[in-house]
Amino acid sequence: MMGEKGLQAVIFDLDGTLLDSMHVWEQVDQRFLRENRILPPAGISDRLKTMGIREAAAFFISEFALDMTPEQVIARIENLAAEEYRLRIPLKPGVLEVLDGLDARHIPYCIATATYDSLVEAALERLGIRHRFRFVLTCSQVGSTKAKPDIYLECARRLGHASREILVAEDALHAIETANSAGFFTFGVYEPTAAADWQRIREISGGWGMELTELLQYFI
Repeated sequence: MMGEKGLQAVIFDLDGTLLDSMHVWEQVDQRFLRENRILPPAGISDRLKTMGIREAAAFFISEFALDMTPEQVIARIENLAAEEYRLRIPLKPGVLEVLDGLDARHIPYCIATATYDSLVEAALERLGIRHRFRFVLTCSQVGSTKAKPDIYLECARRLGHASREILVAEDALHAIETANSAGFFTFGVYEPTAAADWQRIREISGGWGMELTELLQYFI
């Protein structure tokens, strides 16, 4: 089935879009710094949110003069977040309704995320929805952050549709800007931790919603 504006597929972000997990990363950032005897600066999570995993590790090392390798930083942060993904992080409201609605309309969908591969798999398997996605693609697998369109373009290639035929659902302003620049139809999802960007997200997105379920209107 083809949706409004010729939309035929969906690329979902994970954290803040499908999973109610953004608060976890703020806590992890602060825990990591405190265990290294560093008082977390105000706004540190905002500075990190556009960075990829390796970029964030390099930032921690240079900014706070840590005597650690990037691999050690990456492994420690992954470990700090792992329990939350394995045991506790829930879906955001409406996710199952949206997936059911897309399935009923025969619309394929996938995930494009900057999160650690192991954490993605752990959460999706626990929540019982991993099998529903055509595939999951991470920034680490692609080799670039969401500041560049590589991950979205690779998703489009795998889905077999042009960017103009794909809705990208994201909660982060920088990711929406990137997807827009590559010709995708963007749908901004409200996320409380990104409330300061919400007005701008509404201005530049093709569509937006306080609830994820509102994206189904584009696939009537």
